[in-house]
Amino acid sequence: MRFVAAIWKLLVGIKDAMVLILMLMFFGMIYAVLSSRPAPIGHGVLALDLDGVIVEQPREIDPIAALAGGSGMREHRLSDIIAVLRKAKDDDRVKAVALDLDRFLGGGQTSLASVGDALDEVRKSGKTVAVYATGYSNDAYQLAAHASEIWVPELGAVAIAGPGGSNLYYKGLLDKLGVTANTYRVGQFKSGIEPFTRNDMSPEARENAQALGDALLETWKDDVRRARPQAGAGLERFLGDPVGAAAAAGGSMSKAALSLKLVDKVGERSDFNSRLAELGGKDEESIGGYKRIALRAYERSLDKHSGPIGVVTIAGEIVDGRAGPGSAAAETIAKSIEDGLELGTLKALVLRIDSPGGSALASERIRHAILAAKKEGLPVVASMGDVAASGGYWVATPADFIIAEPSTITGSIGVYGVLPSFQGTLQKLGIGADGIRTTPLSGEPDLLNGPSPAANALIQAGVEQIYAKFLAITAASRKKPIDEINRIAQGRVWDGGTARQLGLVDGFGDMDEAIAKAAELAKLGKNERGLTYLEKGPDAWTGFLAGLAQDEEESDAAPADALAALGPAPQTLVMRVLGDIERILSGPTLQLRCLECGAYESAPPPPKSESGWRSILLGLLG
Repeated sequence: MRFVAAIWKLLVGIKDAMVLILMLMFFGMIYAVLSSRPAPIGHGVLALDLDGVIVEQPREIDPIAALAGGSGMREHRLSDIIAVLRKAKDDDRVKAVALDLDRFLGGGQTSLASVGDALDEVRKSGKTVAVYATGYSNDAYQLAAHASEIWVPELGAVAIAGPGGSNLYYKGLLDKLGVTANTYRVGQFKSGIEPFTRNDMSPEARENAQALGDALLETWKDDVRRARPQAGAGLERFLGDPVGAAAAAGGSMSKAALSLKLVDKVGERSDFNSRLAELGGKDEESIGGYKRIALRAYERSLDKHSGPIGVVTIAGEIVDGRAGPGSAAAETIAKSIEDGLELGTLKALVLRIDSPGGSALASERIRHAILAAKKEGLPVVASMGDVAASGGYWVATPADFIIAEPSTITGSIGVYGVLPSFQGTLQKLGIGADGIRTTPLSGEPDLLNGPSPAANALIQAGVEQIYAKFLAITAASRKKPIDEINRIAQGRVWDGGTARQLGLVDGFGDMDEAIAKAAELAKLGKNERGLTYLEKGPDAWTGFLAGLAQDEEESDAAPADALAALGPAPQTLVMRVLGDIERILSGPTLQLRCLECGAYESAPPPPKSESGWRSILLGLLG
């Protein structure tokens, strides 16, 4: 009887699961229909509650994990935010735009400058742009500077730190564990291996990092000063002596920001909401008490068009095989280009690159797919976002024209590899490793006893071969001698301004300039600039579940204090560190990756898995 009872319970469970699946499918179809017909948008203030990060291409949401509350930080697509603002400036229903940056976790400097330009367009249309945050960090203030009104509470602060900070170096830890990091590289400045071979920065890495940081700070200040001229003198004073600026205001960071003209109003959130009610009208039933147009609802109302210019997004780490959005998987991207060519309607390609690189083979696979498009007669323009370095630059080399911004991080033309071996670990544990060989490469690379001289020589030869290829394709792209490219390569990372001077990019601009250049090269008319994004969107089922998980929760929740909003969350730092280590130890041996570019990426690289030891560690951090 017990056996029969168990079988009956199993059948009941299967029946309940099937009913649940059918119900979810039913509601998924309803969601798909409703999503295709967006709900009407009323009059009021467009509320840009930018909780999370701004990225080039959001990662695919695991709908089941999202429904369970494990979706991670929210990611806003850069092009969607810009499209929303451009529509809002001409939309009579939108009376003003409000930015809530209390839970804003940042974005790349180039991306934020593009959003700032869109905010300027809203202001030029005569509409107020108001922003509120408890604490303004580098990224938050770069956006806020483009607003008409900047608000901060009495206990809030503007605390701009600028680029810089500390990196982690693991040589001492590896020595204690007995792990040997066997490294291979070409390039004097290719410092991606240094965390595993040193306990501090090499002089070459410090020189490169300092020059890059100084250049990015100047670009950041130029953007802020253009957007908010009245803050110019106060900004320099604050950056030079933040402690003195606070002391001069009696120790109040908010009053210091006001006196330096970094903000316009010191007031609490209730005061800010009252101001929004003045701009857009009162609505006592809405959060904040003002007529509110939710960002997600407004995004759904955007028109989706297609056109003769194909857009290929190469965002995230370049990896082999297939993967969802937010990871530049070679086969996925190559297939999207091939499918786009089969449409027969494309006249040009724009590559939107926001990647620090990754696998050499994957980068080459993408490059060949782009070359195939050129053979079909399509002009190709590369548009670099926040980061287009190492493998990110490799995939840009087929382009007829390369466009970047002064704050773009690019270059890093170099190759390296790291191969861990555990002979020291085994010795500490009292474990031996022995065997036989039939050829010099039998059992190589030997991770237990360490690679042999022959294996080391072959791996180094592979690194040098890829570097020679990198120099050759860059020289051909830039129409320069290989020796000249070699002098500016060597793994060195460049800011976009310097890269243009060196000839690594052709001009400055954002996606608008790239689209215009592609249309010019393809001889398209002004009315022939529609875009076809060559990427697969989520199906209706996934979209339904993800929509349930990510539908906006209107909330006035704020950080505990100003300083809580200024530094990256511990989870973010840990995910970045663990992700880098995991990629080095389990990824491809030879990499075209700018490891040091991670400090300037908008979001930490996605972990391969959030189970096991990684979940435990992140759980301990809250």
